[in-house]
Amino acid sequence: MTRLLIGFMLLLSGMNSFAQHAYFTTKGSIQYEKVVYTKARMRDIMAKYGGNNRGMMYMGNIDEMPESSTSNFVLQFDENQTVMSPSDTSTPVKSTMTAPGITKGSRSSGGGSRGGAGGSQRNNNGGNRMGGMMRGNNKMGEKIYVQNLRSRTSEIQLQIDEKILIKDSLQQVTWRFTDEFRTIAGYECRRVNGATKDSLYLIAFYSEEIPISAGPVLTNGLPGMILGLVIPEMHINYWATEVKFTNDEISNSWRDKKAKEMTANDFFKLLSSSIFRGRGGNESEQRRQILEQIIY
Repeated sequence: MTRLLIGFMLLLSGMNSFAQHAYFTTKGSIQYEKVVYTKARMRDIMAKYGGNNRGMMYMGNIDEMPESSTSNFVLQFDENQTVMSPSDTSTPVKSTMTAPGITKGSRSSGGGSRGGAGGSQRNNNGGNRMGGMMRGNNKMGEKIYVQNLRSRTSEIQLQIDEKILIKDSLQQVTWRFTDEFRTIAGYECRRVNGATKDSLYLIAFYSEEIPISAGPVLTNGLPGMILGLVIPEMHINYWATEVKFTNDEISNSWRDKKAKEMTANDFFKLLSSSIFRGRGGNESEQRRQILEQIIY
């Protein structure tokens, strides 16, 4: 009887110890690999503007472009905010993640297998300012995305001719849950399909094991962290490759005090009257062009 009692007490002790360690963390960092399927994306852009293989935004033959370009980002997170910035990782973690099965030619086309290495996006052709943006020049590559989860606001710091800090409320996405699951960076993730207020179609994979309602490039609104994001119409994928937990506080050293602050609407108006002037389309279409070519 005594041995039985001792064994029962040891069992309870073990279960208590397990419970103490089986918690979900709310502070850490995530490495993301961003893949842009450059050739497919450029073909779509040229088709929109009635171009051909030698277009106004790519000073060369599209057939000679690389299939994809790869860059790396790190997202720091805690219960109050997330900060996503370019990563200084020189050798990204390679994986075999692929975009979800999507019918070619449909609204959701543009997925593909991940691949390649690199820190910054790899395109070396010259061109005008708009071409530079399309090719991911260094300045445009230095974008910082910030989500304040308490105030439900966002900030994007980027540079065109000068550094700009765009302030807005967190974007609202209408999500539809599916029964599809896949493992990303060691975490079981559930697929959801979403649409923004600008009718941009998104595919996301989130994990409830990281109970922060956030994700790359200001995505949010799910009961867990988004570890995989596909933007089919833009031929862009984000996949988490590594998750680390930490007790470190998120630094605000990214913030440039000299950056010019403006609202998202003011930013869209500024570009619509300058860089995107004469590009055709209504206000909604121009907003989509800015999102596609500059923000994402």
